[in-house]
Amino acid sequence: MDGTLLDAHGQLPADFSELEELATARGCELVPASGRQLATLQDMFPKGGTFIAENGSVILRGSEIIATFPLQEETVRAAREAAAAISEAHTVVLCSPETAYVARDVTQAARAEISKYYKAVTWVDDLDDVPNSDIIKIAIFCESGSEAHLYEPIRRAVPEDNVAVSGKVWLDVMARGVDKGTALLKLAELANVPITATVAFGDYLNDLEMLRAAGTAIAMDNAHPKLKEIADIIAPANTDNGVSTVLRQLLRT
Repeated sequence: MDGTLLDAHGQLPADFSELEELATARGCELVPASGRQLATLQDMFPKGGTFIAENGSVILRGSEIIATFPLQEETVRAAREAAAAISEAHTVVLCSPETAYVARDVTQAARAEISKYYKAVTWVDDLDDVPNSDIIKIAIFCESGSEAHLYEPIRRAVPEDNVAVSGKVWLDVMARGVDKGTALLKLAELANVPITATVAFGDYLNDLEMLRAAGTAIAMDNAHPKLKEIADIIAPANTDNGVSTVLRQLLRT
């Protein structure tokens, strides 16, 4: 979404509805895949459809959630303990399929970031009161940089799970084997579509597995270098309407 489909102002391309119609006419489906929660994606795309939310931890097709992948309770505890030991200022978000749990005493910067990605938020006095059994993703916000300050200590704390840098200031923890790529594989199987017939666009490290899984991998011009290394196509930047430009070319070939 951010850095890929959305423009510099966080808005969908003006021609997105037209792109959907063009894709449908060609027998294709456009599937938003994001680290954002399901409620946020449903708000952004009121027509509904298929969504890969929370970096692959929640998959919705039509009106039905067809898959969720909860974290082990020990993973939630270990990740939170590791985060608490990090000196850089940070905020932990515990994500269930329905809502995001956040402590009330967060900074204004954290509130602003959380409001961008989480439409359904439950503010709590203490995250210890949140049941760990329903958590499908842990998101950690670090204003000074997630890759530099969060990735290694969190990865060491939960080595069996999937730790992904999902943005410059965000890091996500999902269950082992859960990512946008495995979600794409599952959707392709359910739709009886060869994975070689799928196309994925991405710009950041949480898109890496999805681009590896897709039949055609497209990295944005503004993408992280690791995505550009494996891409079949480099699209113009998100600020230059790159997804629309390349998608139109592909749908008309």
